Amino acid sequence: MTAEQPTRRRVLRTIGTATAFGGFGIGSSAAVQDGQEDDDVGSRFTEVYRETIGSVVLVTVSRPDSTGRGGGGGLGSGFVIDDQHVVTNNHVVQNAPENGVELQFRNQEWRTASVVGTDVYSDLAVLRVENMPDVAALSFVESEPAIAQNVLVLGNPLGLDASISQGIVSGVDRVLPSPVGFAIPAAIQTDAAVNPGNSGGPLVDLDGDVLGIVFAGTNQTIGFAISARLANRVVPALIEDGEYEHPYMGVGVQPVGPEIADAVGLEDATGVLVTDVVSNAPADGVLEPATRSQPASGDVIVAIDGREIPNQAQLLSFLALETSPGDTIELRIVRDGELRTVELTLEPRPPVERPQTPTNEP
Repeated sequence: MTAEQPTRRRVLRTIGTATAFGGFGIGSSAAVQDGQEDDDVGSRFTEVYRETIGSVVLVTVSRPDSTGRGGGGGLGSGFVIDDQHVVTNNHVVQNAPENGVELQFRNQEWRTASVVGTDVYSDLAVLRVENMPDVAALSFVESEPAIAQNVLVLGNPLGLDASISQGIVSGVDRVLPSPVGFAIPAAIQTDAAVNPGNSGGPLVDLDGDVLGIVFAGTNQTIGFAISARLANRVVPALIEDGEYEHPYMGVGVQPVGPEIADAVGLEDATGVLVTDVVSNAPADGVLEPATRSQPASGDVIVAIDGREIPNQAQLLSFLALETSPGDTIELRIVRDGELRTVELTLEPRPPVERPQTPTNEP
């Protein structure tokens, strides 16, 4: 965030109170209307909405058809993070042609945006906007949210502009499926309503700070967001370099259940069993995978750099949030019934083909 761009708190300190802006267009679907009394039930939700909704944008993407003419398109949400940049999901803007991304702000102004950086692994993208409207930037939190804390989802579900839904943090450290074969770690689960069109919008706490970027909904009161902790690593690199290098071990793993724990000599069912090692990957020659005939014959990773690794989610989160390519990590493993320590130097993930937009994600 640049020094010149006003943060949300600075704006509020300057003007004293937050003002709700006009709708994106005819038939605004905003769930909170001007004129409600501050002592109404949910008044804090109203305040947060008024403080933050001006920073949330409708993202529309025009995509050419097979003839090269204007064909299909897509829409999603995004939010302002400084005086030039907007964050959204990669799957909202992937394959967008040059000058094919348009943003509509809460004050009804439109801007054409350029894609400055994308990351298929975290499904994040950063857009650059020339002549940004005068709106406050939203800030990412640094820490993991608390289970059951109140949260709000802001965005444009089903194209209904400037909408808000309320819920709680239902879970943290979730592992989300990715269209490129690598899971997205450290995700947040919420029961706040998430629908197609919410993708790329912010999941905020009651201070109006961003806990995560909305990723997917299941239509069963379960929604997911990419954590701010991961975004804090990815987004600056996308702005600076246009891409982000994720650390890579090159292994396949599975949870350690009681049967495997007993077979390898662990007192408790903890850690992850190495089931596969990719040829020429960092783990090749360092870790031993299990064989099909003897599922418990592979290495079991129980700690990395002194941090216990009880399951796959913790392994993925540690690598994503605590390491970088080029780092040498110390693995505590169980091999042939004995505890051992081995070292492994991480590399950048190998390139993948650009994925198609998942049909079951907003």
